[in-house]
Formats: sequence, C-alpha cells, structure tokens
Amino acid sequence: MLRIVRFCILVAAVVPMISSEASSEPLPPPAVLAIGEKASGKIGEIGGRQVFDPGASAGDYLKGRLTVEAGRFDLDLVDPQGGYVRRLAGDAAGIAEFQFVAGDRPDRLVVTARQPAGSYSLVVEKRVPVAEQRTPRPAYLSRIIADAAAGIEAGRSTEAFWQMVGERGTPLVEDGSAGRRIVTFVGRGAKRNIRLFGAPSGDHEELQRLAGSDIWFRSFEVPAATRLSYQLAFDVPDLPGTPRERRVAILATAKADPLNRHPWPADAVDAYDQDSILKLEDAPPQPWLEGKEGPQGALTRFSLASRTLGNTREITVYRPAGFVPEAEDNVLLFVFDADEYTNRVPVPRILDNMIAAGAIPPTLAVFVANPDGPARARELPANPQFAEFMAKELLPRILQETGLAARPERTVLAGSSYGGLAATTVAMRHPEAFGNVLSMSGSFWWSPPGTPEDRAEYVAGLVAENPPPNLRFFLSAGLFETAHGGAAGILETNRHLRDLLRARDVPVVYREYAGGHDYLIWRGVISDGLIALFPRDRK
Repeated sequence: MLRIVRFCILVAAVVPMISSEASSEPLPPPAVLAIGEKASGKIGEIGGRQVFDPGASAGDYLKGRLTVEAGRFDLDLVDPQGGYVRRLAGDAAGIAEFQFVAGDRPDRLVVTARQPAGSYSLVVEKRVPVAEQRTPRPAYLSRIIADAAAGIEAGRSTEAFWQMVGERGTPLVEDGSAGRRIVTFVGRGAKRNIRLFGAPSGDHEELQRLAGSDIWFRSFEVPAATRLSYQLAFDVPDLPGTPRERRVAILATAKADPLNRHPWPADAVDAYDQDSILKLEDAPPQPWLEGKEGPQGALTRFSLASRTLGNTREITVYRPAGFVPEAEDNVLLFVFDADEYTNRVPVPRILDNMIAAGAIPPTLAVFVANPDGPARARELPANPQFAEFMAKELLPRILQETGLAARPERTVLAGSSYGGLAATTVAMRHPEAFGNVLSMSGSFWWSPPGTPEDRAEYVAGLVAENPPPNLRFFLSAGLFETAHGGAAGILETNRHLRDLLRARDVPVVYREYAGGHDYLIWRGVISDGLIALFPRDRK
C-alpha cells in the first residue's frame, strides 16, 4: 500500500493538475489572431501560457484548430480578466478541432503547456457573425416548387400556383437529369399532414408543407418509363399502438388525388376505392387492355370443396372463343387472386384480345379465389397442402371438365406478390403437373417463421440446394420495390433468384418495370409473361 501512495505522489509532481478555475496570475497581453492566419508558438516550461484575442463579437460562431507539434497542451476560453469560461481542448496532442459561440465580453483563447519544450500552431478558420447566421434555403428538387417558395418569401399568395396546378393536373412533371423526370405530388387543405400511399420510394411518404403555406409537396426523380398508381391520405391520425397499427392507419383517409385527372378505376364507388394514375411518356405499352371488336370467351364458375385444405372456394374458368380441347398448342393458365385478376386486371378481356391478334396460342384460364384474407396469407406462401390441392384436386377437375390432356409443358401458374411465391413453390413441388411459372413481383423475401437470418430467402435456398427444377420461369419486379426498414426488397430478391436459376441452367426470362407493387403494372406484365413463355410460333 505504501508503494502505491508514493507512486501517486510522484505522478502528481510530474503532471500538474490543470484547474478549470481562473489562474491567480494576470493574463499576459493577448496577441491578435486574425481569421485564417496561423499563429505558431513555443512554451518551454510546464504551465506556461500564451493568450490570443480572436476579435469576436457577442454571438459570433468561431471554428478553429489547435495543432500540437511537440508536447501536450490545453486550450481554454477565458474572459478578459482570466476567468475560466470553458475548455476547448484538454491534454491535446496532434490535431484538436474546436468551436464556440462568443459571449458578451471579449473572450480570449489561452494555450497552456502540460509538458516542457512544447510547440504548437493555432488558427481560427471561420467566424460567422450573428447577422450571417441564417438557415440556408432548402434545395428543392422541383423548379416549380422552388419558384413557389421564392414567391411566398416575396410576399405573394399561392393562388397563381394553384391555378397552374389546376391547368396541368397532378403530379407535376419536369425534366430531370440524364433523361429522367422530376415528379412532384402536391396536396391542399390538410390541417396536420398528407401522406403519399404508393410513392416511388416503395414506402409511405410524408408530404412537406412549404413555408407555412397551403402547399404540401413531395418530389422524386424517376425514369421516364414510370407507371404507377397512388393515393393521398389527408390528416392521418397518429395512433398509439404498434408501428404496424400506426402504418395501417393511412388506409383510414387514403383516397384518389383530387387534382389528378386519371382516376382508376373510373367507375369506382367513391374516391376511397380509387387510385390515381401517373404514366410518363416512355412507359411500356399495355395494348391488350382495351375492349376490341372480336370473339369473346365465356366464363363459368363453380365451388370446389377441398378435402386437403378443409375449405371451399370459387373457381372461375375462361374458355376462349372457338376453343378446341384437342389442339396441340393450347395453354392452360392458372391465376391466383381471382377477384383481382378478373376485375382490377381484366385477364379475360386481355386474353380475348391477345388470342384474336395471334399474340399467344388459345389459352384456357382458371382463376383461383381465396376463401378469405387469412386463408390467402396461410395458403399462398409455400404451403405444401395448398400445392397438393392444386395438383391433386383442382388440376384433375379442370382436365376432366374441359377435355384438356395433362401437359405440364403447356401449363403455367401465374400470380403476383404472394401469388408469385405460390406459383413458384407449387410448381417446384409438382413439376410433373405445372411446367411454367409466371411470377409478378413475387414475394421471394419470404421465409417460414423461425428461419435463421442467413437463410431468409426460402425459395432461393430451395433452388441452391436441390437439383435444378424442370421448369421455365418468367420473373418480373418493379424498380421501386427496393429494400427498406431493414427487410429485403422484392427487387433484390427477384434478381437473386434470377441469378440462381441461370446458374443452374434453368430457363428464365426476367423483366424489370419502372413502378412499384402495383396492379397497374401487373395488368401489362401478365401479357408480357405469356408472350415470353408461349410465343405464337412455339410448338
């Protein structure tokens, strides 16, 4: 114990304590330290001081640098009488940066040596007077918004802006960089917030309020081939509860943009059941949507009770005009989410037009409904019982009722999101029944609960670890379906699956679209997928 005490006394003698209290000795006369000019100094003894006057006025912001070339130093801010204000650098070696705001009295910078024979340089690099301390103007992506902000700052009203918006419609579109476009979504009349549902970021986005005006806006730079649907949600309530509960609250007020001229669908019961469309000039054509004068197929429906799943669902069958079951080039198409793909995406009309134009072979389509929402979430994500239902119950029933022969190479499963995941996993489990997959924004980020993080992409793992599946694939994803919130994105996981399939020499056609997770996109993708898998001259 005695040795420890002696050691502490020795250390205290070698390194003196530097007090934050004012020194009893008067300050040496200060040297003027002009902004940007470097002052160099040497101090021979421990505790020696040199003083500098930075020439600061009350409220000035100063930023500088102490560079120690030899020894160690403290840098303190003191008042004119030497009263301690604050330490800017303590026991410094090497480079120490500092900043402070000058007080009401002329502050001084004091450099104090902690070791003998030290040398240093000191510089105040920047001084910003109070009059120049202003928040920089926001950098607006949109020139239209920048002009509106300048007008508001000049005291003008926003009426001219809203008149222009009324004439042009929304979103506002301007030229961007490298052939891209700047798209600005705007809203008016909100009290607390406006949120954008279906943003190009792939996430919900808050619109910003411009300079306390009645202009709410959010701008994005997007490809000129962009097509998307969106809604605006005015005054979304901020609720207690889980992050998901707060996120879902956007649906309480989300509706079609009242300033957009392209509602979808046009005959929706109200604006809350309607989206707004943005379509830029290079968006790929969707030529098979419009009704054309030509032969129309017939729809029939029946209910199918499944012993495997223990539930009942409606099945809709589309037979093209003049359908001949014995024809060699017939295609049998199964589509999940029947309600969406017979209404929101009018696949029967699309098939009528494509078959009449000779774009695809005669195609019999089977639309598979979900018993309810929970059943969809339970059955479509890689459910082996659902795969058994498709291969052992539904397919035999369709072959029996239509007179088609079982031909997996002419049979395709199609779906979007969970439906794309189901199309893939059902076909991989039963390639003897379904030989083709048409996946639109498939949810390949999915994995069963409890899956280790390094195995998160379930389907990619199946492809990597098993023999190559005897299947042909059409995969698609939206450029706006990127990762966010720490979860893998649909875009990235589709690209990964594409690469794995190609590495295993599995035939795959892959397409990306400038859009998001959107039926507006998929109503064109399903046509592209059928043409890619079954071009008219393919036998």
